[in-house]
Amino acid sequence: MRPGEVPASVFLVRAMVGAIFVSEGLQKFLFPDALGVGRFTKIGIPFPEVMAPFVGSVEIGCGLCIVLGLFTRLTAVPLLAVMIVAIATTKMPILLASGFWSMAHEARTDYAMLLGALFLLLVGPGPWSLDAWISARRMKHEA
Repeated sequence: MRPGEVPASVFLVRAMVGAIFVSEGLQKFLFPDALGVGRFTKIGIPFPEVMAPFVGSVEIGCGLCIVLGLFTRLTAVPLLAVMIVAIATTKMPILLASGFWSMAHEARTDYAMLLGALFLLLVGPGPWSLDAWISARRMKHEA
């Protein structure tokens, strides 16, 4: 592999990050009391009736794009915002009430998703992606 070349195994990170966001987004609609509007109300998110479906839709749409490797860097940005808000609203209260280790345990998936999305923003989708396919087609037609 040459310097700066992204390995095909980046697909595994995309699959993990994207699938988890799609799952979490769907669950906001499937279980609105526990994970959607009810959860947003409980943690103090303003306008929960609007924000829960909005966040769920962002997670589903951006998660699918991440899995496919379509607009990967662009779609990583809103997912980073989702994770920062999630950590601030759900994990910081645990830190303040129960200490670092309780928060660290509860935040393990949040940190993994935050760092996974950040990785994809920095590295890109890799060669097994629609972004790479579109780029190759564009170069072929320009040549």
